[in-house]
Amino acid sequence: MSEGEMIRWLMEFSTCNLSDALDALGLTGTPRGFQPLWPGCGKAAGRAMTIHLVPEGNNSAVEGTLRAIMAAEPGDVLVIDNGGRLDVNSFGGIAAFTSQRRGLAGVIIDGVTRDLEEMREMIFPAYGKGAIQQSIRGRCFFGGFGGEIRLGGVPVRRGDYVAADENGVVVFPAERAAQVMESARRCFEREEQIKRWIGAGVDPVEAHQRAAYEPPDGGTQR
Repeated sequence: MSEGEMIRWLMEFSTCNLSDALDALGLTGTPRGFQPLWPGCGKAAGRAMTIHLVPEGNNSAVEGTLRAIMAAEPGDVLVIDNGGRLDVNSFGGIAAFTSQRRGLAGVIIDGVTRDLEEMREMIFPAYGKGAIQQSIRGRCFFGGFGGEIRLGGVPVRRGDYVAADENGVVVFPAERAAQVMESARRCFEREEQIKRWIGAGVDPVEAHQRAAYEPPDGGTQR
């Protein structure tokens, strides 16, 4: 599967489809508590460019984030680990503007951000845990980019695939991408078939049973 096809399918499938695919494959990758940060925010999907912010240090978070943005490839999604902090900004309007100019596909923040009106005007997808008005300057520091980070406790490496929509965020390794996409396709098609049966008058419970939507023990579909 080409990179272009992969991104097209990531945009086509919801994070619910992708989460079901991870369940079926026995993979983890569904961090909790992430929401779109402006009304009408579009989906963000692509390969992760990871950024780590830390409470103490000597390196400017502003300058470090801009270096990371310039090192990212067009189509990447910034994934920022600020430890889920709600009291310190993690991103902002200049970083978003630079990201869009660089051709990045959005940002996912384990923390909060400001300048959401600018991101909305730019139609730059932003996901995280809330908003804040204060500047990032002097309140947290740059811990590096391109390494493994945590997003809501879930490991994320540079080059992993990430997707975020109004349902939440999904992360999975690039080396499992083809399997995840095939599993997501099967999950999507199964649910569409259930809806067709129900629409044709089949009892909803029977429709679910026909599709083997749940295993007999009621556990996770594998």
